[in-house]
Amino acid sequence: MTSTSVNPGAAGESPAAPGGAGLALSIRNLDKSFSGTRALNHVSLQVRRGTVHALLGGNGSGKSTTIKILAGVYGADGGELEIFGTPFDLHGYTPATAQQAGLRFVHQDLGLFDDLSIEENFALDNGYPRKGPGIDWKHLRTHVKALLDEYELDLDPRTPIRNLRPSDQTMVAIARALQDQDASQELLLVLDEPTARLAAQESEVLLERVRRRAELGQTVIIVSHRLREVLAVSDDYTIYRDGRVAGELVAASPTEDELIEIMAGRAVQALRPTGEPSHAERSPVFSVTGLRGGPVRGIDFTVHRGEILGLAGLVGSGRSSVLKMIFGEHRPDAGTMTLEGAEYRPEAIGDAMRAGVALVPEDRGGEAAFPDQSVTENLAVAVYGENFTRGVMPRGRERTAAETLIADFGVKVAGPEALFSSMSGGNQQKVVLARWMQRNPKLLLLDEPTQGVDVMSRADIYAIIRRAAAEGCAVIVASSDLGEIHALCDRTLILSRGRISDEVAAGDLDVDGLTSLVLREKNVPDAPTEAQQ
Repeated sequence: MTSTSVNPGAAGESPAAPGGAGLALSIRNLDKSFSGTRALNHVSLQVRRGTVHALLGGNGSGKSTTIKILAGVYGADGGELEIFGTPFDLHGYTPATAQQAGLRFVHQDLGLFDDLSIEENFALDNGYPRKGPGIDWKHLRTHVKALLDEYELDLDPRTPIRNLRPSDQTMVAIARALQDQDASQELLLVLDEPTARLAAQESEVLLERVRRRAELGQTVIIVSHRLREVLAVSDDYTIYRDGRVAGELVAASPTEDELIEIMAGRAVQALRPTGEPSHAERSPVFSVTGLRGGPVRGIDFTVHRGEILGLAGLVGSGRSSVLKMIFGEHRPDAGTMTLEGAEYRPEAIGDAMRAGVALVPEDRGGEAAFPDQSVTENLAVAVYGENFTRGVMPRGRERTAAETLIADFGVKVAGPEALFSSMSGGNQQKVVLARWMQRNPKLLLLDEPTQGVDVMSRADIYAIIRRAAAEGCAVIVASSDLGEIHALCDRTLILSRGRISDEVAAGDLDVDGLTSLVLREKNVPDAPTEAQQ
């Protein structure tokens, strides 16, 4: 690894910035405790001017606490802070202090108003220009258009936010956060999980733009669980583990495995392909012929007992639509399906569940869970019918079942009555998986199963999926993360414009080879419609 790599032995130590480059941010000996639990233990963070600095670590490692202290949301128990060479007292440090010091934040929740235009969102943040008693819309539009051009966004300021592609929405949020920048003040941009809700291709577009901003002198801190993306854009890395700095890499070119080892304290083999034989000798569980509906234009495939089948493709290729039609959420326009040799035609989700089919959807918060209810209630919702006894729901039985599932699936939570929303994304996803696995499904459908989770949780989730397959469940994984497809799947179908363009067996291609097949769609003309055939 051509880099400076440090696993600090003394608290607060860090490698010096090479070449005498100035620091945009310097944190030393930062401490924070919550109710007696030490969240940060003498951590350091040194960010060089004009670089993209990755702040990494598993859930609970201290990344979010550090960001919230920098934003003035949390107070620190101790530590030293300098921003662009100016020291700040962390006692009495507020969001207004952070703003005046030159820190700007864009979070996973972008804080944009979908029904308002781009220019209106800018004005809400920085004020509407006035002309007499009214708003000077011409001045506002000109100002916003200039900013959009500066950030390489060929957009009309009057466009509603909801009409923008996801990567453009994120760039609009970035441009809005930096709109008050002038030549007299340097700004440091903090991006907290900026690609968590983006598909791989959208993320690539966004990160290319972030990289170009750094090349123009912008300083950026990026927090993300997507290590391949982080590696593509970052100059320096600080890795937290259990509230301490586990490693610092300056002007570095680490591999994904090297970052994982520092984050986890060990090599995480679960994130690698197993190399075991695929489905060749196994019996079919589910088959579909001529499936059509939404973007899906007619596909055939079979998944076998114990097989993990991958669905890969660009946004709009039909990955999620296939899963929703199988689960009865959307009714197909045409096609036949069989489950264990019998005709399968779900009219609704309940039909699919009774047949032994389970779906973990992409939108965990919106479609897969009840955030304001307890873990017990979220686990029990899939087996209410089985738990009712003489019209009464036995709460003790629910709680006992929840305690067993929490232990079996390695969920880290205060207890079964804790709110679902109180857990990290990785533990939330384990609960969603546990909910379905208690039904012993014949066919498990997974849409972006590790989106927004940390490395250690990802390894745990992969282990859960592999265990389900080993016990005879047929699994279909739809994912935009081709590293995930490569690590998990026995066989992968490449979807292109609603059709299967390629089929790849495990071991035939590496991640780059899969990426080439997926991206080949960009250069393929649209398939003829049914009327043209």
